[in-house]
Amino acid sequence: MTDTRLTLRQAAAALGVSESAIRKRVARGTLRSDKGPDGRRYVYLDTVADTVKDEGADASAPRGRDALISELRAHNGTLREQLEAERQAHAEARRIIAGLVERIPAIEAPQEASEASETVEEEPERAESHSDAPGAPEAVRRPWWRRVFGG
Repeated sequence: MTDTRLTLRQAAAALGVSESAIRKRVARGTLRSDKGPDGRRYVYLDTVADTVKDEGADASAPRGRDALISELRAHNGTLREQLEAERQAHAEARRIIAGLVERIPAIEAPQEASEASETVEEEPERAESHSDAPGAPEAVRRPWWRRVFGG
């Protein structure tokens, strides 16, 4: 076993991690270490170069990773299209609502109907006497809610 004794800082630089990561590895027991006579913690790292040639596939990576990535990209594309369609539909609905809101003041009850309601309001006794008559004209009849609830 060819291990090199390094300080925490040197080991962190050699492995490309932080010093706190090295301390955690020491605490978990994944790195061998000891305390020197100066009170510093030293870590032992294997410095022998890996001479075994890696010819096999990486078993840690999922085999269908590329298929999954392409499927997720396709799904994202579909979601983007749906979002754009919803945005267009929402904009159209807003245009329709704005047009209707502009037309509300222009929509008024016919002039004759408003005069008839004024006649009923001004002369309720006359309207009551004629409201129940079968052939009573619409302009003189009381509203249904006044006949039902009285008033």
